[in-house]
Amino acid sequence: MIEFRAVNKMYGDYQVLADINESVGRGEVVVVCGPSGSGKSTLIRTVNRLEEIHSGDILFDGQNVHARMRGTQLNHLRSRIGFVFQSFNLFPHLSALDNVILSPHRVNRVGRAEARDRAMSLLERVGLAARAHAYPTQLSGGQQQRVAIARALAMEPPAMLFDEPTSALDPEMVGEVLAVIRGLANDGMTMMCVTHEMSFARDVADRVWFMDAGRILETGTPAAFFGAPQHPRAQRFLSDLRSR
Repeated sequence: MIEFRAVNKMYGDYQVLADINESVGRGEVVVVCGPSGSGKSTLIRTVNRLEEIHSGDILFDGQNVHARMRGTQLNHLRSRIGFVFQSFNLFPHLSALDNVILSPHRVNRVGRAEARDRAMSLLERVGLAARAHAYPTQLSGGQQQRVAIARALAMEPPAMLFDEPTSALDPEMVGEVLAVIRGLANDGMTMMCVTHEMSFARDVADRVWFMDAGRILETGTPAAFFGAPQHPRAQRFLSDLRSR
């Protein structure tokens, strides 16, 4: 579903992604972890072209993401890749329901009644049907993030990207968001998730990618990565986590 081929990206003289060669299979859940500043968020933001790359190729479902394309083509590509940000990014002047309705109605030209029915179904799925008419300021952080997930799902994307979806939440709200993502994994959604929640990675991921200094230094199943990491930097990272 997603393939990185010799991907490199620079910020000025600083190389933030270095020779990335990896792939995510259809229906696979990949958790990307590593220390702050290692390039994790930049990596997943290249998949829907929120970040440009300097060399290499990224394929999404066979399409070259960074090929030259018109704005309408880019918008269509992005509509097929659900993206959930760490800071929610809901429209504050719209209710939870209208936040979820907006893109299917405006972008995919779905009739408003059909879009509304779909939105209510998704809000029910994330446990927020009773808060459909609440505005973002009336919702907790965890509730806002669950609305953001419903909004991304409303476009019926074949893959979802999560950029540290719980990092802006109070600890007691983390579980409710991870439960929704765990449900998507159980349903077979293709996902890449950048997260510091290692227990979530252990429980949900099919594979873990460990990054540092813009490189993927180790990949493996959760059992292999957490049980017997091979790269010294991964060993130190996990040792530091356990000592906290």
